[in-house]
Amino acid sequence: MRVRDIMSKNVACCSPETTLPEVARMMVDNDCGEIPVVNASRVPIGVVTDRDITCRAGAEGKNPLLMDAGDCMTAPCVTVTPETSLDECCETLETNQIRRVPVVDETGACCGMVSQADIARHAPKTETAEVVKKVSEPSRPISQVYGH
Repeated sequence: MRVRDIMSKNVACCSPETTLPEVARMMVDNDCGEIPVVNASRVPIGVVTDRDITCRAGAEGKNPLLMDAGDCMTAPCVTVTPETSLDECCETLETNQIRRVPVVDETGACCGMVSQADIARHAPKTETAEVVKKVSEPSRPISQVYGH
């Protein structure tokens, strides 16, 4: 199975100048938790997640209503291609501890997205469980995260 077989198509994207309220509206309208940030050629340069908005804006005391996607995006952007195998895609999610990954075509332009939900719907249960487990492992000890 390949990424092209399970990816979501027609993904909503934004530019670095798109305001965070607009990005949040895109998430609501498209029922998703991540919007790729692309350049003029639709090449992903980062992503904005719902967590990015909360943690990089609100938790740092910044006003998200006055911020753009470029102010809080996660970069660089990890991507896969439509020809990437499902196993390799799962490995990419696990290694990078990410729940979603943009899919790029031969020109590097964003052409889709693969999420844990896509994998859960199409991959064997053991593979799905492994992705969820690896992605969810703390990358730092909890004491470092919360300063205890």
